Amino acid sequence: MDVIVSDESLASAPCCPHGPTLLFVKVNQGQEQGRRFYACSACRDRKDCNFFQWENEKVSEVRRLAREESNRSRQPSLSHKKYMERFRDVLLLPLAQRKFCQDCQQLLLREEWGEHMGHQVAGDVSVTQLQQPSQLLYPLENKKSNAQYLFAKRSCHFLLEVILALGFRRVLSVGTPRLHELIRLKASKDQGFCLKSLLLDIDFRYSQFYTDEEFCHYNMFNHHFFGGEATREVCREFLQRDGGEGVIVVTDPPFGGLVEPLAFTLKKLKSMWTVEPEDGTKELPIFWIFPYFFESRILQFFPSFCMLDYQVDYDNHTLYKHGKTGRKQSPVRIFTNVLPKDIILPAEEGYRFCMICQRYVSSENRHCEICNSCTSKDGRRWIHCVLCKKCVKPSWIHCSACDRCALVSHSCDNTGDGCFVCGEVGHKHRNCPNHLTNRGTTQVKKKLPKKKSNKTIRGTFIRKSKKSKSTKAASKQVQKNKRRKK
Repeated sequence: MDVIVSDESLASAPCCPHGPTLLFVKVNQGQEQGRRFYACSACRDRKDCNFFQWENEKVSEVRRLAREESNRSRQPSLSHKKYMERFRDVLLLPLAQRKFCQDCQQLLLREEWGEHMGHQVAGDVSVTQLQQPSQLLYPLENKKSNAQYLFAKRSCHFLLEVILALGFRRVLSVGTPRLHELIRLKASKDQGFCLKSLLLDIDFRYSQFYTDEEFCHYNMFNHHFFGGEATREVCREFLQRDGGEGVIVVTDPPFGGLVEPLAFTLKKLKSMWTVEPEDGTKELPIFWIFPYFFESRILQFFPSFCMLDYQVDYDNHTLYKHGKTGRKQSPVRIFTNVLPKDIILPAEEGYRFCMICQRYVSSENRHCEICNSCTSKDGRRWIHCVLCKKCVKPSWIHCSACDRCALVSHSCDNTGDGCFVCGEVGHKHRNCPNHLTNRGTTQVKKKLPKKKSNKTIRGTFIRKSKKSKSTKAASKQVQKNKRRKK
């Protein structure tokens, strides 16, 4: 499945409750591209958002009006301004009367207590808790839509220390509520703390706790501001303040999100930040937090980015936790266009500076003289394969049949070596000359024969034999019935 993201496609796209939809196309191996269709930008599971429309499909007026009404019905019941009025009223209440309904995920006014009888309600909500709403709100955990994995305290404080050390004065926090909270909490306790933050997030529940100068309801997969031009202007002013100097974007997208729309969004934010459009040489500083195995895809869109060795961990993820508490070491890294030598990783966690690479690396990441780089991606010491001419994971061996390194338990059918579109070795389907983004017209290719493993062949024989036995049994039964009739 491929996605087509551009200003033109978004401008003409129909809308779902999450803003303009994205244009998708199914890519079949060795065949012409499939029919294009529009689907939700934020949700991959149609149970969460069932929007679907073929490109060039004619939509009746009745259906269009029904869709608009459905979109309105799925928006928050109260405006951001109304939520702020409620927040101020709750702040005026004594501690014993400040309540938060955990079932409805909202702050309660005194006159609403009766409506929430029987609900799970948290009482004595302190000012500190109100300053840290991620501690009150249940994280959204649907991996196929808006999964919220919240930074652990260790990673959150590390990010803050690095941002301060680099001299930034403003942080555009795109999908990073924990970092936004920490910055605001520090500012409330220290008048000399000069760092500001603006949170952009698809979770509208945060509008209960932040003003429209601190939070914008935003979809990072289609660069959509739910509050319209007013909230867009808030973001633009934040980015362009002080001539655009001293600001950094920190984004932590859901791991299941597509790289293409995220890259498009970051480029749109850069265009909002650029005070002088003709100066295209300046780069908006960015920390893009994403799993390391997306490195090649991210570098395809941002060649100037570098992946840091620092392992970002999360409180509410069973795998992505630091040290012995997590089931595995976190694969989440920081991709940035900030000079890596300027980002000091903590020595107490084993990070050290490589003089040759001019960056901080993990303790097990050894410099390979042949590759001329510290090559490890996952925190383990990688080994150099002379035949592959690159470093590989220590659990891999070189397979002479596949002519590449792979796990010992891999299947030697070479299904992953060639291009998905044309089958040729040497490039992947996104760089294929027959790929939809690299050709002007649709071309039909001969379908490639699929290789069958021994397991597949055996399974086919078994199914045939079972079918023949059942056929014989049926014919015997027919013969018996004929004899009875006679």
